[in-house]
Amino acid sequence: MPRVDALTGLRWWAAFFVFTYHMLVFAPIPGPAAAVLHQGFYGVTFFFVLSGFVLTWSASSQVPQSTFYWRRFARIYPAHFVALIIAIPVFYAPTPDPQEWWVKPFSVAILLLSVVLLQGWSNDPTILFSGNPAAWTLTCEAFFYAMHPYLSRILARARATGALVFVGVTLGVLFGYRAVAVMFPELWLADLPLPLVRITEFAIGMGLAWALRCGWRPRLHPWVGTGAMVAAIVLVAAVPHVLPGSLLSALVGAFANEIVTVACGLAVLAIASRSLNAGTPRQLLAHPVLVKLGEWSFAFYLVHGTVVYIALATLGVRPESWLNLLWFAALLVPSIVLAALLHGWVERPLEKRMRRWKDERDRRRTPAEPHAQGMS
Repeated sequence: MPRVDALTGLRWWAAFFVFTYHMLVFAPIPGPAAAVLHQGFYGVTFFFVLSGFVLTWSASSQVPQSTFYWRRFARIYPAHFVALIIAIPVFYAPTPDPQEWWVKPFSVAILLLSVVLLQGWSNDPTILFSGNPAAWTLTCEAFFYAMHPYLSRILARARATGALVFVGVTLGVLFGYRAVAVMFPELWLADLPLPLVRITEFAIGMGLAWALRCGWRPRLHPWVGTGAMVAAIVLVAAVPHVLPGSLLSALVGAFANEIVTVACGLAVLAIASRSLNAGTPRQLLAHPVLVKLGEWSFAFYLVHGTVVYIALATLGVRPESWLNLLWFAALLVPSIVLAALLHGWVERPLEKRMRRWKDERDRRRTPAEPHAQGMS
């Protein structure tokens, strides 16, 4: 299947949005802009939808399940491990200073959960955000990867219409779970671990990708998708301030992640469909610079928080000001440089080497073709 470069470019903007969210801890800005940037954690929602889409779009029935799992491990683990080692001195100390609320006391057991990507199965913040705090999402991704071959078997029996029904049912589960969790917070359902709660976002991406693989090409301009994402973020940020205490504010607050998920799915669908239509001009999101930044975005996501909290520990919280945008720029540069180094020296070369090792192993295990009759 052809690569959709525009989605790689959009992945950078999602990572950048997460960066702006974390920057507010160190360099707050005033006014409505801060309310919008406080929604930056929804960049993770986009990552989950996109992950399901990309894995399903590029999936091949010729790849053994064990090889699929190894490739996913090779894709995320080397960069995760190095980023974790870098993060530990920033987020842990033998005797933490109470004023440095982000610094935790050493706990080998909890850190080991981060090493093996199990920390996200706990809702205790000390465990959930242990090690490199951003890596809780990798627990979710690891679970998604484990489930992908089995969800793919459901989609493999479907055509485009069936894939869209799959998306519709998943959306029903997505909103239904949130409604039950909000109305009955005392139920155990409200305390499910994040990998189970967030897999619906991944599954929506899977369903949309399969529908496109089956030939569905909705006529959606990319700006419809990106506009939906912007509108969803503005809606979630603005309504609680503009209409506090209203029914609409309560509904938007309760279903904020679900609203953003729908917008992310629409954006992925619109951009991918446009890219696949023959004769359409290259999208701005497919510009080589954005694509390169998108390729670095996983490494950027892993290291940017460490850079921000080093600045926070060194300089303290900056007074709220629009001038703090200069700090955004100042910390963006080292974050990108560190991400480029992590990608170029660890993530990409080790992934290639690990994939090559498994591919060679698979080839050795594949029975040789029988010799033609009469040949020795």
